[in-house]
Amino acid sequence: MSYLRKKIATESAERKERYVGFNTLWNEACKQGNEAANNHTPTTMVVSSDTTQWIVPEGVCGFAEIRLPKGNTSFAHWAKKNADFSKNYYGCLYYSVRGYGQSMEKKETFARKACEVLNAGGIDCYPTSRMD
Repeated sequence: MSYLRKKIATESAERKERYVGFNTLWNEACKQGNEAANNHTPTTMVVSSDTTQWIVPEGVCGFAEIRLPKGNTSFAHWAKKNADFSKNYYGCLYYSVRGYGQSMEKKETFARKACEVLNAGGIDCYPTSRMD
């Protein structure tokens, strides 16, 4: 086998091993994020007019994301193909938290906890959110 073929085979095996590690890390981040979000009790939102008052137990409505500021890393390539991350206009990748109904607080909790796990695993990421 030629030198080039050996190098390609070695790099391919290393990438597969790295991707298995990314999959394990992502699954753990999602697991811990789900646990944190499911155990979080949002601040109740009260909406009122002159005559009527509505109570929204899930809190304010909104969105949350996990952002990878560098879209050209090995994890970013894996995340785009395997973890439903999308490209952002500014060159980063993001994962939109889709569960938990309209509760922004629960989505934020998921994103924060998942980022803690990913950061501990050496992945540069941060949570973002916006109210609807």
